[in-house]
Amino acid sequence: MEVYSTDNEQRDALRRFFVDNGKALAIGVVLGVGALVGWRYWHNHHNDAMMAASSAWQPVNAGLSGQAAQPQLDAAQHFADANDNNYGALTSMGLARQFAERGDFPAAEKQLQKALGQTREANLQSLINLRLARVQLQQKNVDGALKTLDGVKEQGWTALAEDTRGDAQVIKGDQQAARAAYEKALQSGAPQALVRMKLNNLSS
Repeated sequence: MEVYSTDNEQRDALRRFFVDNGKALAIGVVLGVGALVGWRYWHNHHNDAMMAASSAWQPVNAGLSGQAAQPQLDAAQHFADANDNNYGALTSMGLARQFAERGDFPAAEKQLQKALGQTREANLQSLINLRLARVQLQQKNVDGALKTLDGVKEQGWTALAEDTRGDAQVIKGDQQAARAAYEKALQSGAPQALVRMKLNNLSS
């Protein structure tokens, strides 16, 4: 590091520094300001988009309560297709429930698979995987359901996931695996009476 004995030397050194590095500094400042402005614009745009999606979702969600008519299903489908976010995922889940209640499990499965791709929220993904596994069991796709249950990562959903895994293993005919899953469900806080009844129904 250079040591300057006079104020003039310091000023000359500073002047030389800006002559040598002025362009790089100017570019750095412009890039920094541009990045900040861009980030703020994206952040504000994202918040505005989520607020708009929230407002639009309210009537769509209300339309999916109870037995929805075809116009409500069409509106919900349009909303789900247009919103690749948590609101879109919730709408796809609502559509899946409508289809499952009508016995159209392939359509319900398609909606739940779509919902998985619409959210990055871990708890919501776990819930979607749990519902997807149950829909797959309705179609006797036991191996698919077991694979889907592996996607239930959040600890709060373990009890329900293991209970469903036990049901899948019962359908598969693997009593030992079913027992292990039900016991894990009990340890994780599943409803005691229901799961113990399932355990008691297993052959020894």
